[in-house]
Amino acid sequence: MSFSKTIQMYIFDGNPNGRIMCELSNWNGRVYKISRNELLQFSQREDAQNTGVYFLFGKDDENNDTVYIGEAEKMIVRLKQHLKDSEYWNDCIAVISKDNLLNKAHVKYLENAFYMLAQKSGRYNILNSTVPTCSSVSEYDEAMLQEFISNAKLLVNTLGYKAFDTIDDSNVNQRDEAEYFYIKAARGANAKGLIVSDGFAVMKGSIIASSNVPSMSESLKNRRNSLIKKGIINENFEFTKDYIFTSPSLAASIVMGRSANGLTEWKNNKNKSIKNLEEL
Repeated sequence: MSFSKTIQMYIFDGNPNGRIMCELSNWNGRVYKISRNELLQFSQREDAQNTGVYFLFGKDDENNDTVYIGEAEKMIVRLKQHLKDSEYWNDCIAVISKDNLLNKAHVKYLENAFYMLAQKSGRYNILNSTVPTCSSVSEYDEAMLQEFISNAKLLVNTLGYKAFDTIDDSNVNQRDEAEYFYIKAARGANAKGLIVSDGFAVMKGSIIASSNVPSMSESLKNRRNSLIKKGIINENFEFTKDYIFTSPSLAASIVMGRSANGLTEWKNNKNKSIKNLEEL
């Protein structure tokens, strides 16, 4: 059963693009959002020395969202190292415990768990060169850390970063068959999808067109190639997992291999488009 949550958010200096501190009621965790140019101000806080995990967000050369996932025994020391040796990130999310009770084994476990969540979601390109090792922890600690992960995910999502949101978080598995939409089009496209809270999900097993039309934009071609490179679409042009797009139109364009209006292309089993249903 899901419960409503109360989030406390403190925006330093009234600047939403700078530093933000978030907490949940009855949770000992704390999440900071820190822009790269405000790392010095963050370093002046006592809890900047705490142990925790962090996520560095940025864009690659093709404007794809990227994330680096790490852990640190002294958060600010590690973040300053990244400031010196890498330019790929603009914003940092730091997750610590207010009482600094997380130890090295805890944060190694968290680092691995968040890496696996980011990999499963497929929303961001992960910049880690290797898969973080997972520490062995007691059953008691594992239960505590799973709750820590759930709460941290909620706050990171609230701050606008969906790197760790999987298809399960959108309750796709709880939908009725009548809520699905379909596309059958040229060059073998045959896909099934669903409107979810943060976009449009194309279901595992859906087939995209075997080729693009010549007029398809470079950005759409790059997006399609990126999904193939990541293994989200295989060599048979089939989705290997459920995948969430930001809109029905982007989903339809990738499926059909051309620019498309998803509001009219996706139709349910009664041949009603999304647009038709929204106008009712």
